[in-house]
Amino acid sequence: MTTPTSPSLAPRLGGHILVDQLAAHGVKHVFCVPGESYLAVLDGLHDAQIDVTVCRQEGGAAMMADAHGKLSGEPGICMVTRGPGAANAMAGIHIAKQDSTPLILFVGQIERGMREREAFQEMDYRAVFGTQAKWVTEIDQVERIPELISRAFHVATSGRPGPVVIALPEDMLTETASVADAPHYEVIDTAPAAGQLDELRQLLSQARAPMAILGGSRWSAEAVAQFADFAQRLALPTAVSFRRQMLFPADHPCFIGDVGLGLNPALAKRVADADLVLLVGGRMSESPSQAYTMLDIPVPRQKLVHVHPDSAELGRVYRATLAINTSPAAFARTLADVQGPAQPAWAGGTAALRQSYLDWSDPAKVRTPGALQMGEVMAYLERTLPADAIMTNGAGNYATWLHRFHRFTRYGTQLAPTSGSMGYGLPAAVGAKRVQPGKTVVCFAGDGCFMMHGQEFATAVQYQLPIIVVLIDNGMYGTIRMHQEKHYPGRVSATALQNPDFAAYAQAFGGHGERVESTGQFAPAFERALASGKPAILHCLLDPETITPSTTLEKIRDAALAARK
Repeated sequence: MTTPTSPSLAPRLGGHILVDQLAAHGVKHVFCVPGESYLAVLDGLHDAQIDVTVCRQEGGAAMMADAHGKLSGEPGICMVTRGPGAANAMAGIHIAKQDSTPLILFVGQIERGMREREAFQEMDYRAVFGTQAKWVTEIDQVERIPELISRAFHVATSGRPGPVVIALPEDMLTETASVADAPHYEVIDTAPAAGQLDELRQLLSQARAPMAILGGSRWSAEAVAQFADFAQRLALPTAVSFRRQMLFPADHPCFIGDVGLGLNPALAKRVADADLVLLVGGRMSESPSQAYTMLDIPVPRQKLVHVHPDSAELGRVYRATLAINTSPAAFARTLADVQGPAQPAWAGGTAALRQSYLDWSDPAKVRTPGALQMGEVMAYLERTLPADAIMTNGAGNYATWLHRFHRFTRYGTQLAPTSGSMGYGLPAAVGAKRVQPGKTVVCFAGDGCFMMHGQEFATAVQYQLPIIVVLIDNGMYGTIRMHQEKHYPGRVSATALQNPDFAAYAQAFGGHGERVESTGQFAPAFERALASGKPAILHCLLDPETITPSTTLEKIRDAALAARK
């Protein structure tokens, strides 16, 4: 149990009371773009033992806070000003919503007496953020700051984690009050009932082709290790959901790959042939379910055990054979007592699936058009990077190289938006390096993706954060072009890009930049980037035909045209 903080009843400004609540709840870092609407909070941060990262755009600030929430399991804190600032932050709120990330966004607000006049930068935050946040509120009374901030931390972290938005009227923040600080929040959790564990044992004993799929949030390094031990005892083939590779070690003999975009056909068949699916933490939403086709709705043809911390999610899409309302971490703690058959009938199949994964994720077998072979680049990175390197990305076909060929073996090493948000990789890398400066941080970005939040490279330079950006440039919005060629072959429209010299871009900000046009240039450039001690961009020129590791634009176009004949 935590010990309540000693009440301090001396009058304090509202902005200072708010900062004291953050400190009481264990906040060590805030990401912000400053604004005059919350100057009293900025003044409170001046003397607080809380680090502040000043960002260049509110979307980037919110994405950095999301990255912090993903890595720590504690709410990432973002502060922005009203109106346009809040609107910019929406991109990060959407990510936190779909990715189940704890995050609290504080937004400066107009004075209370000016509301409903469309005052300067006025917004109704409950209306604007109501569908994307778990809770939206506005603090009208300075005395209620401790109460409402405490509630925000509980809402953001309990059940299915997610974002909370709190509007702060400017005049409220400059009022004073004598109030006690709230005690540190405690995450609410439940444990599986004994009867549910008995039913799980029975289902496993009856299964002939079971598998597990891990996803969602509210995991920990300990929980990952506990589930890995459970999988090994049962020889249980275990996959991870879309962009959740860090939830199970890729070097484990039971790991069989990720159920996401660019799915290994052998893994897709395994899900279809399974007679029992143990879904832990995830939702099997559109991307991992292959557009809701892998599990029948509402009743899957496979027996389904669905473990999720939010009761509202259980039964929402899939009617489970056994629904267990608990967090992945709490569930993993119970698995030492769950035994399976002494000689699982499926053990041989697990080994075959494992070999299929190893073949599928071997970059040495991939050859694509052009002088730069990304398969060889990935092989070099696999040999070079430490196991605890943090890998980040946004959205785009370029991310396939990272997700398919990088073998994540440690928890806390992946920052990737399941929401498919472009622009995420760079601010996530900055946020990760800011709070975990001892880790190697590598950002994968496409040319279109990078430019969404490329200005945050200046933040990396300002705080001397030596991240390395592997910027893959094919001169187009590649994912959209790929789908364009599938559905409208040969009719290229609105997908071409004219890009700057990204190496010069990095240098202009005060970072390290190099241009990479061939495979042989990559390794020396990467080593120089590491040695520079500066934020770095490696501008990698990729042949536009190399749209995925397994096909080209020409092949996609020809197949689409042939299908029309």
